Amino acid sequence: MEDRTRLFLVRHGETTTASEFRYIGHMDVDITENGIKQMNNLKDRFKEEEINALYSSDLIRTKKGAKIISSCHQIEPVALKEFREINLGIWEGLTREEIIERYPREYKQRLEELANYRIKGGESFKDLQERVVKKLLEILNESKGKNVMLLAHGGVNRAILFDILNLDLQLLPRIDQVYGCLNIIDYYDDGPVIKLVNG
Repeated sequence: MEDRTRLFLVRHGETTTASEFRYIGHMDVDITENGIKQMNNLKDRFKEEEINALYSSDLIRTKKGAKIISSCHQIEPVALKEFREINLGIWEGLTREEIIERYPREYKQRLEELANYRIKGGESFKDLQERVVKKLLEILNESKGKNVMLLAHGGVNRAILFDILNLDLQLLPRIDQVYGCLNIIDYYDDGPVIKLVNG
């Protein structure tokens, strides 16, 4: 029987900036009490599930969740910068309203060219996808037949799902990734199969 490598792809818990529609990207913000509860719910969900390796980005909002979930397993989470959220350059820390007010032309252009538009000092969603997928495939190739968890970000998760489905990144907002959500993807030699999205 063909080996299956299972990826549990998780989004971090609710952040302290969640209610502000603030563009945080690479900014290091914490998770709320509700975010901690979301991660504990996932820990309970995975108590009886085998996880052979657990990765996260190197930002506190994912590292904290990885620490919570790994507490019921004999594994040490590995934090990697390759799994950071998209770099939003000069927009980091601003609210959507502030961006529209300060950079109206650039904001409109980014909406029209979502896949390839780079904010000054930042990266495009295409850049993000290439960075994330390259590292993920390295990990999955080293973990054949095992269960791997990646605790990452909304943009990172969408980039992975869109790569699997070969979808245009311009349509990125059409797949939701709520705080604390779970996606399940099975990888076989002839390709991946998505079993769950935004669970």
